[in-house]
Amino acid sequence: MAGLTAVVTGGNRGIGLAVAEGMAKAGADVAVWARDGATSADAVERLRGHGVRALAVACDVADEQQVAEAMTRTVDELGPLGCFVANAGISAAAPFVDTPLEDWRRVLRTNLDGAFLTTREAARRFVAQGSGGSIVVVASTVSRFGAANQAAYAASKTGLLGLGRTLAVELARHRVRCNMLLPGWTRTDMTAPALRNERFTAATTARTPVRRWAEPAEFEEVAAFLADPALTFHTGNEVVVDGGYTVF
Repeated sequence: MAGLTAVVTGGNRGIGLAVAEGMAKAGADVAVWARDGATSADAVERLRGHGVRALAVACDVADEQQVAEAMTRTVDELGPLGCFVANAGISAAAPFVDTPLEDWRRVLRTNLDGAFLTTREAARRFVAQGSGGSIVVVASTVSRFGAANQAAYAASKTGLLGLGRTLAVELARHRVRCNMLLPGWTRTDMTAPALRNERFTAATTARTPVRRWAEPAEFEEVAAFLADPALTFHTGNEVVVDGGYTVF
């Protein structure tokens, strides 16, 4: 992937950082779009350790103007876009009957509106370049089953599958692929509260055939695979990485 420019939204921690690191290890230059500047600076330093160029761009993915400016800066500094990963996401745990409309809208604004705005900007860039490319939409296995206290998160991640499929169909004529990555239970900052619940952790681990949660680093290789420009026939696919949770 040497010479390829990749963007990872929310790429400064957790699965997003693992995705960015997997592509950096494969030789891609990587731009990390995120709101936390200090965390992004640390992530970029780590990515540069793999001998590639890396860039931190402050961006609220739900802000249309910031998204456009982030793309312009990225291609100006790193070169034409080769892969775009829509990973940024948040959650808000609450019983459904107690979920405020404000929380519902806040989660969908980042997870779904943000994915729409960023992948639209990426698609525009790919079409203008005429060079093809890859889009990866990071959803979740929660799109396959119910998730108590996570109505907004589950709805947003399920919506991402529809978005990803549409991009795969519509952008194929431009040689742009789009695949969806569905992580299972993974040890990240976002899942830390769930991990502190011993009963929940025990139940989800028992249902996972490999009998453990994933570590973020386990998404490095699959990220490089999904970004590989040689895989021109692989599109519209849901790649599930969950230790067998959804089939057990």
